Amino acid sequence: MSIFLSLRQSLISSFVIGLLICAFSIVAAEGKEARIEEIVVTNTRDHLLLYFTVKDCFTEEMKSAIENGINTTFTFYVKLYEVRSLWLDREIADIKISHEVQYDSLKKLYMVKATGKSDRMVGVKDFDEVKTLMSEVVGLKVTELINLRRGARYQMQMMAELDKIRLPFYLHYVFFFLSLWDFETDWYTVDFVY
Repeated sequence: MSIFLSLRQSLISSFVIGLLICAFSIVAAEGKEARIEEIVVTNTRDHLLLYFTVKDCFTEEMKSAIENGINTTFTFYVKLYEVRSLWLDREIADIKISHEVQYDSLKKLYMVKATGKSDRMVGVKDFDEVKTLMSEVVGLKVTELINLRRGARYQMQMMAELDKIRLPFYLHYVFFFLSLWDFETDWYTVDFVY
């Protein structure tokens, strides 16, 4: 009797492990990793500006969740350092900005707010336009040029993340799949001489 019981337990364990491996393989095969591309560091007469785009950061599950009332926020982190060889690098800027989207089901509009652009909600009907507004950082003023020294080396670092969804505890079991679309990019670095 005990041989049958232990055999049954090992079969169940093997089956569960097999299911988990299959589930993780499917998720890994379907999802591309979010990344930062099209990085441009430039300046105006007075400011150092940064432009970049986050690629592969939206999934169908995200669109569905947004349209079902889950507010979504992308947070972007930008750091600027003066690179010094004999001393510790000097931090010049440490910036955090957010882009938010929520869906108004009555008006059938996506309401997008991009910090730093206008700081107000903009109504958008097309989800492709929402993806563009949410994933692009355009003309971010990193610092004033008076904070930089001519001929010095600098390093700009940036990363993006989708803020984790906070649900009431009892809904965590129902919406466990939402964690599959949480993302965080690697830190990307651009070195330049001013």
